[in-house]
Amino acid sequence: MKLITLQQPSRVVLGEGAADRFAEELLAHGFRHLFLMTAPPIRPLIEGLVARIEAAGVAIRIYDRITAEPALDEVVAIIDEARAFGVDAVAGIGGGSVLDAAKIVACFAPSTQQVADCFGTGLIQKRGLWCACLPTTAGTGSEVSPNAILLDRAEKLKKGIVSPYLLADAAYIDPLLTLTVPAKITAETGMDALSHCIESFTNKHAHPVVDRYALTGIELIAKHLERAVKDGSDREARTALALGSYYGGLCLAPVNTAAVHALSYPLGGEYHISHGLANAILLPPVMRFNLMADVAKHAAIARAIGVDCTGLSDEEAARKGVEAIAALAERCGIPATLTALGIGREKVESLADAAMKVTRLLVNNPREVTREDAIAIYNELY
Repeated sequence: MKLITLQQPSRVVLGEGAADRFAEELLAHGFRHLFLMTAPPIRPLIEGLVARIEAAGVAIRIYDRITAEPALDEVVAIIDEARAFGVDAVAGIGGGSVLDAAKIVACFAPSTQQVADCFGTGLIQKRGLWCACLPTTAGTGSEVSPNAILLDRAEKLKKGIVSPYLLADAAYIDPLLTLTVPAKITAETGMDALSHCIESFTNKHAHPVVDRYALTGIELIAKHLERAVKDGSDREARTALALGSYYGGLCLAPVNTAAVHALSYPLGGEYHISHGLANAILLPPVMRFNLMADVAKHAAIARAIGVDCTGLSDEEAARKGVEAIAALAERCGIPATLTALGIGREKVESLADAAMKVTRLLVNNPREVTREDAIAIYNELY
């Protein structure tokens, strides 16, 4: 068996009411200055939670200006604000962008290291402040991953920081926090979680333990995403997606993602396409590209999402599975072309050039991706 290290927060609370548990456990720690990061649509949902914590004598500074993937200069400014507040604990309540920013703030607020010096893997020198993550989407899996993604405006590219010190101390995964997520965001974040599971399962560095997380996540998301998109109040579907996203997040530390994410980064960095939407669009063409590198695993994906594979060869089943995923994305309102996003074909070569810089993820892909391959994959989206 290959050597593998499994990482996740030391405390994970799952299920309805997890947000209330967060308040109880925060107060039990005795922190006095909580820097709480969220987004404008979330604030009304957490007013009661905030009031309860403040009533116990904890000072709270709320930062709610994160509306997209955080940029490097933005998080540096937030870190300065947190320091000035005298922060001794950090919480993120929101989507992946909020959670990533919260983890960065918790790690760097007490540190002399510079965020810009830590892009890559294993460069953070020490653990930061206590940090809790409460996801309101399902989702990036950031609440249980050691990753954080920031936008480098100068290079127009999203970059990752990966470190065990970026793991939250506690994750509180409460499906009730996702009930009001709009259909569009539900679809995009759900496809993002699905891509985490699929890319981990088919990864060059895949592992039998992680495969179990990935396959379960694939099954849960594929069977419930459309339901949640069509009826956001469907608690069963929301719970299944929250669990599927959690499994996808568990895959990120030991195995991570590959070409789908690498090719999506330029779409987010230069054109500000949301992370989930970029991954959703790229998932089918990259799967087609990778399919022959491991036909059996792609056939297993087809079976996990419920494709009837009776009488089909593994290759036939695998191809049918890719088309089923493309059809699911379409039913959930995901556009199928870059043209629909306003990105002209003349941009393909520059997109490919940017994607080829994301070697941290490309090395995980089951099939080598050349610049010409990247161009062909992008061109498939016209």
